[in-house]
Amino acid sequence: MPPTTTDFLGTTIHKFEIVLGPLPITGFGISMLMAFLIGQFVATSELTRRGQHDSAEAMGDIVVGAVIGGLLGAKIYYMILFHESFFSRGGFVFWGGLIGGITATAIVIRMKKLPFTRISDATAIGLAAAYSVGRSGCWAVGDDYGRPWNSALAVKFPDGAPPSTVGNMVSQFGVAGVQGHPFTDVMGVYPTQLFEVTMGLVMFAILWRMRDHKHAEGWLFGVYCVLAGVERFIVEFFRAKDDRFFAGFTLAQTIAIGFVALGVVWMQMRRTPRDGAPGIYART
Repeated sequence: MPPTTTDFLGTTIHKFEIVLGPLPITGFGISMLMAFLIGQFVATSELTRRGQHDSAEAMGDIVVGAVIGGLLGAKIYYMILFHESFFSRGGFVFWGGLIGGITATAIVIRMKKLPFTRISDATAIGLAAAYSVGRSGCWAVGDDYGRPWNSALAVKFPDGAPPSTVGNMVSQFGVAGVQGHPFTDVMGVYPTQLFEVTMGLVMFAILWRMRDHKHAEGWLFGVYCVLAGVERFIVEFFRAKDDRFFAGFTLAQTIAIGFVALGVVWMQMRRTPRDGAPGIYART
């Protein structure tokens, strides 16, 4: 029986997909492409503005590394978390993608004999912009939505990944108190994807405002880690999740706390320019 959209409040959102012959083009695929392009553009522009032209020219290769590492990391994280096959259709998780992307780009940067701190400082701004754009793709395909919310501001995903039906809420996310409704009824949920798009834009605005900082290069990457950790920690309270890991927090929240701590330590290490830790502008 197909899902029905009765009983619960909320706006119905259908999956965005364009089919060109045998090739389906989804909103998620479009947003991911745009995210990497925008992230590269922002980072390249910032490095050029700072006079770091050699680093700016290397951004194309670095982004290729980010794409490969990010997708592999996101998929491997999903396999571990949900015990799924690598070749399953679903499964790309933010923290796995971020960690995989950072690892792969660090390898590319080392191969090109460039300072990781210099690249990471400028790409921190691009990461926030890319995150905001990329999360719009989750909205477009009905993925990573929130807990049930019986409100006119809620959204329903009848063909989401998975559909936000009563049955999926009970079986996949452990939601209680809805067993009296037919399992095919589509529930309204928190539009957490839009929360993340908004918070991504706020992160970008903060990092953009700080791009002329007087600290050692790399400091801004620490700020990004703090902001990304705080953002993820907050949104997890609204997500449809059933993976409480420690002290009532989800696994993603636990990792987020670690990223905040890492960011604070990194900022302190890069607080003052000195020998071996130069400022952000090219030296003449």
